[in-house]
Amino acid sequence: MRLLPLFPLNLVVFPGEKLNLHIFEPRYRQLVADCLAGDITFGIPPYLDDQVQPIGTEMRLLRVERTYPSGESDVRTQAIGRFRISEVYRQAPGKLYGAAAVEDLHDDSQPDPLLKQHISAEIEKLYGALGLQKLFIELAPDYTIFDIAHHLGLSTEQEVALLALDTEPERQEYVLEHLARILPVVLETERLKERVRQNGHFKHLTPPNF
Repeated sequence: MRLLPLFPLNLVVFPGEKLNLHIFEPRYRQLVADCLAGDITFGIPPYLDDQVQPIGTEMRLLRVERTYPSGESDVRTQAIGRFRISEVYRQAPGKLYGAAAVEDLHDDSQPDPLLKQHISAEIEKLYGALGLQKLFIELAPDYTIFDIAHHLGLSTEQEVALLALDTEPERQEYVLEHLARILPVVLETERLKERVRQNGHFKHLTPPNF
């Protein structure tokens, strides 16, 4: 168990993800200063339903992109791991920002090859229906579920649930279930749009013989 500064946000950050932040509150300006001075990390737990969620993502400050005369700044960060919160403290000792006692979560990132092949095929169908083929094509062959999670139409609640899963096969199963639910809806919507586009146009139809 260790004490980790907190920066709760209304979003989910996945391991490996880079996140740009605009820092303006005094407590988080102090946190950025401490990160620069002491090479410390901080945690972003999702803030959902008016409460801090128990699973969060540890972040490392990569660099300060810009500082403003007001003391505000734009910073670039990267997620390096996950943690589980044991207890939240409104303020870290002697600091303006909050903190939590956390336990590091270990991750099994080895995918199931067959599940990955199935997911890739289903995503290709989804992106094709939505006109987003380019996004799929540019995915690296060794992509993980965390790499694509923000591009699957998951709700924030679903992303919170995905972040809590400890193995890649569990995450693969979760995503496949999600795709199985939404893909038929998307395909039917596209068919409906096509029928609407055809409405009012002259149609070359052959009457049936009866």
